[in-house]
Amino acid sequence: MSEQLNKKKPGQKRVISVNFEHHRFNVVGFDLLVVAKSDRLLVGVLTVSTHCLAQDQAMNRLESFITDFSYETRKDMKIDSKTLIQKLKEGKAQLIDIRFEEEYAAWHINPSINIPLNKLPNRMDEIDKTKIVVTACPHKDRAAIAMVYLRSHSIDAKYLTDGLTGMAENLRGDNAKAYIESLR
Repeated sequence: MSEQLNKKKPGQKRVISVNFEHHRFNVVGFDLLVVAKSDRLLVGVLTVSTHCLAQDQAMNRLESFITDFSYETRKDMKIDSKTLIQKLKEGKAQLIDIRFEEEYAAWHINPSINIPLNKLPNRMDEIDKTKIVVTACPHKDRAAIAMVYLRSHSIDAKYLTDGLTGMAENLRGDNAKAYIESLR
């Protein structure tokens, strides 16, 4: 492990760059206790937000997800709207609509929560980790990105293969009535 300490200027946070096992981390805003000083500064205690560690762990899980990817994984990461409708009726799934807020306001499928893709990292506490988490958008492009992100954070996530448009197609007429009645 090697470290490089950048001098703090007035109004700036301290920054340390750490190289460890072929990974480089830039840590901002830390408390430093100097144990000894010689030609080289020895760092005794470095208090860092666990955020850096969590990001590294998520990256490792993402790498594992990719390197361990199989036909079984490919099947497991998907769910179609007919299966999702049944899981929602049973209370076994949480539908996360990852479209922008304006899209969600224009139309959405209940029960769902709106967590736009660009806000997902900051709203992870809204995800029910006891259920199958299904990400959805009209087709599936953003939903697939969200699913991979959630899986990299150890959340059992799937994406809706036929998208919200496919789900809306399956919730027409009598199907819509039966679905809403089952949720009550």
